[in-house]
Amino acid sequence: MEKSLREKIKKIIDDIECPRDFECYKSGFEYLSEIKDIGLNSFLECVDKKANGCVFSVSFGESIFCRCPLRLYIAKELKK
Repeated sequence: MEKSLREKIKKIIDDIECPRDFECYKSGFEYLSEIKDIGLNSFLECVDKKANGCVFSVSFGESIFCRCPLRLYIAKELKK
């Protein structure tokens, strides 16, 4: 991973508290919640059934949306 990407991820991690202890990052992006990029800058659609209990999830209608800054960065910049 490029140094600039690592630095950006480190900054995001320093700015938030994660109840899952940044499992997505620490696993080398192996354990990522399943999402769908819906074209919004600040939200992803959560496809993961465990998302409802996440502090970064927002329910709207029958959908659950992710607003985790780290997950957003991983999805938008790393396409994962």
